Amino acid sequence: MKPIERSEPPPAGRLRPPGIGLLLAEVRGIFEFNASLLLSPLLMRAPRGDGHPVLTLPGFLASDLSMTPMRRYLKELGYDSYAWKMGRNIGGVSRMRAALRDRLAEIHAATGRKVSVVGWSLGGVYARDLALHAPDMVRYVVTLGSPFASDVRATNATRLYEALSGEAVEDNSELRNAIAGDLPVPTTSIYSCTDGVVNWRTCVLRPSDTAENIEVYLASHVGLGVNAAALWAVADRLAQPEGEFRQFDRSGPFAIAYAPPENAQS
Repeated sequence: MKPIERSEPPPAGRLRPPGIGLLLAEVRGIFEFNASLLLSPLLMRAPRGDGHPVLTLPGFLASDLSMTPMRRYLKELGYDSYAWKMGRNIGGVSRMRAALRDRLAEIHAATGRKVSVVGWSLGGVYARDLALHAPDMVRYVVTLGSPFASDVRATNATRLYEALSGEAVEDNSELRNAIAGDLPVPTTSIYSCTDGVVNWRTCVLRPSDTAENIEVYLASHVGLGVNAAALWAVADRLAQPEGEFRQFDRSGPFAIAYAPPENAQS
C-alpha cells in the first residue's frame, strides 16, 4: 500500500489540527468497528495473554463504554482487563492524577502483578503520566491516537478540553515535557496519519530499545480503539513477557494495514 503523503520533516513551531475533510471522515469509525466484528476469527489468532491485569482508559468525552470492545477482546485472549470506573472523561491531567493512581494501586494490590495500561486519545496521556509517577506498578503502556508530543494544541478538541477541564494544555510545561519524554517502562504509540481529531505528529514518540511507533493506515481517531489492525497490535504488544521488549512484527494477518517502521518513526 502506498504510504500516506506527509510533509517531511515535521514543521517547526505551531502545528495545525487536522483539516475539515479528515474531521468529517471520522464517521468511518463505525465501519472500522463492523470490520473488526467480521474479522474476529483472525483477531483471535493473536498471541495469548499471561493473565496479567490491563487497565483501559477512555478518550476525551468518552466513558468505559467506548473501551468495552477492547476489554472484551483482551479478556478473550487471557488478560485480566479492567475499566477505569470514573464516568465520562472530561479531562484534566493534573486533576485526575490522584484518582487514576488510586485505581492503578487498587488493581495492583488486588492482583499482585504489575498493570499494563492502554489509553485511547486523552486516556493515553493519562497512561503515560501514570507510568512516570508509578513505574513500580506499571508493566507496559500502549497509547492510541494520543497527543502527547510536539505541539499538543494541534487537535480539534483543544478548546473544548480547556473549557470543560479548566486546564490549559500549556499551563504546566514541566509536566507536558515529562509526558512527552522517555518513559521508565516499555511503551508503544499507535496512531494514524488520517486521524481527523489529532495531528498525527503529536502522537510520535522517540523510538528506543523499549519504545516504538506503529502507524495504522487509514484509521480514524474515533475508530482507532476498535480498528482490527490496532487491536491486533495492542494484543501483540501486551503478550510480551514482563521485562522484555521486541519491535513489532508487521508480518501478521494485518500486515498490509501498517506503515513500515522507518515511516512510523519519521
